Amino acid sequence: MRKLRLKVSPTVVADYFHLFVNRRAYTLQSKTPHPKCARHYYYRPKDKKTDQGLSLTPDTIRRHLQGGITIGLYAINPATQCSKWVAIDADYPDALTDLARIRSQLRHDGVDSALENSRRGGHLWIFAAEPLPAPQLRIYVCDLAVRLDIPIKQGLQREGIEIFPKQDVLKPGRYGNAIRGPLGIHRGAGQRFWFAGAEESIEEQMRYLNSVPKVTREQLAHLITGKAMPSPLVRPKRTWCPGEPEFRILDHIHTPLHAVGHNNVTRCPSCAEDGHDRSGDNLSICIEDPRKYICWAGCTSDMIKAAIGWNPWNSPV
Repeated sequence: MRKLRLKVSPTVVADYFHLFVNRRAYTLQSKTPHPKCARHYYYRPKDKKTDQGLSLTPDTIRRHLQGGITIGLYAINPATQCSKWVAIDADYPDALTDLARIRSQLRHDGVDSALENSRRGGHLWIFAAEPLPAPQLRIYVCDLAVRLDIPIKQGLQREGIEIFPKQDVLKPGRYGNAIRGPLGIHRGAGQRFWFAGAEESIEEQMRYLNSVPKVTREQLAHLITGKAMPSPLVRPKRTWCPGEPEFRILDHIHTPLHAVGHNNVTRCPSCAEDGHDRSGDNLSICIEDPRKYICWAGCTSDMIKAAIGWNPWNSPV
């Protein structure tokens, strides 16, 4: 029997676009898990004819809400360095308790929020009446978390909240970090995660989200008066010490590099082990700092290092 698709009205699609989409670039969650880590990774979809990244359209949103695809959204528009929202992601033991504490403090500050459930915790969303400067949004939320003694995940730290946007500003050609678009189907869990406070239907959820009061520019300016990014979160530039083992990925890459914006792209060694990434563009390496790299197919740093047989104590320094 043919499975009927969920009907999603053009009005709901337009409301979703207005509320969540701040730039047209997006990611897709893979429908099948990665063969090595069993995770449903995210990747930037491309036009097969032009090899250019696809842009979000109302049809993309409709398919996401119907459950045919699952998209990831970027917070910052690099043209304005502003964001329409802040999303606080918590997925560790007692995560919901911490989100409840944050939500309570937000209410005390006169800020409303919406709690989206997730597999291991939740996402707390704060919406803006208009796109607001990302640094100001981050100052407010990071300061609030520090005041509540709620850890913010950094570096190799395993537990803590993640705050989207994760960057203050984006350089041209950069994307930042995407977060799963709400109300779609999480491929790993095989289900939707709804917002608390509304019936579990797309229409009622969107009606609820539209009703949540939005933070104004004047309100945000008042909230951050006299505040700056908390000092524990201001990262000093890391310097390498002589004798310290350090992984330089360009020392181990022997496939052609192609410049794309501020990055080099080439074939991922981990993907190549399984015969994948034949187009040779899954691995993106930062031109400015080659220590920074990412596989868009979901291979982790450890998987890439294992694929090239890197041993930190047998490597030249």
